[in-house]
Amino acid sequence: MNVEAYLVNSFTANGTGGNPAGVVLHADKLSYGEKLEIAQAVGYSETAFVSQDEEADFELSFFTVTGEVDFCGHATLAAFSTMYQKGIVTEGRYVQRTKAGLLPVTIESNGHIIMEQKLPEYLGRFDYEVISELIGIESTVLESTQLPIEIISTGLPDLLVPVPHGYLDKIQVNEHLLSDFCKKHDLVSLHAFELYEKDSGMTASCRNFAPLFGIPEESATGSASGALACYLTKHLSGKYSNCFTFEQGRAMDCVSTITASVELKEQAIVKVMVGGFAHEAGLQKIG
Repeated sequence: MNVEAYLVNSFTANGTGGNPAGVVLHADKLSYGEKLEIAQAVGYSETAFVSQDEEADFELSFFTVTGEVDFCGHATLAAFSTMYQKGIVTEGRYVQRTKAGLLPVTIESNGHIIMEQKLPEYLGRFDYEVISELIGIESTVLESTQLPIEIISTGLPDLLVPVPHGYLDKIQVNEHLLSDFCKKHDLVSLHAFELYEKDSGMTASCRNFAPLFGIPEESATGSASGALACYLTKHLSGKYSNCFTFEQGRAMDCVSTITASVELKEQAIVKVMVGGFAHEAGLQKIG
């Protein structure tokens, strides 16, 4: 097995920061075990494997260092940006087959990638007291946001946790408890966020934790950003337009910028989109 994995930073801010992902092109003949071995060798939170598909333009599979996941936003961005830079695709609209479904991807002429995600599923809420011990923030502090803690999936089930401004960097995750909690409730991650003032140019700053999948913290999370856009549209529709800009990775000294938007029809969300830029950082030969 001689494989080249492109090392790509996704959701970069002015060419810096971002969340690293591996990208393996022409992965049609790789087995599940080989993909997992490659993902472990790359060592990033996710590696995307691009294969041909009879109906869609491409089939993408996503592996963490522990196994396969249905979808990964930042690895999708990395994969399509790599294909664009290598001349495999040009600007335009494509459809990728994932385990989360058939999802369109648009490549703009400046290399900006916009990914459509699944329509939101609202899968339940949790009391502040239950979440408090997972992140080390008092339940009364969480309750002061007057916003619910809710599971939303736009491809992956993420737990959206609002915290008051100034508390995001104070979060101290109990990884053991959070892993058990995610496993029990079939969750991929806990996505905490604090809101900015309306005219700041940034909607929210975020932190994402997925220790069950070997990711203590992630510096940019595409799937959870789509879920957060749906959350804000649902609970704060009067405060925001349907376009959002999220910052993530500040606590990791790796700031990322993620754009997200929703389309509404008769007050119902009919489209969820997440976008950003990616930059290649290197190439790793495996085998």
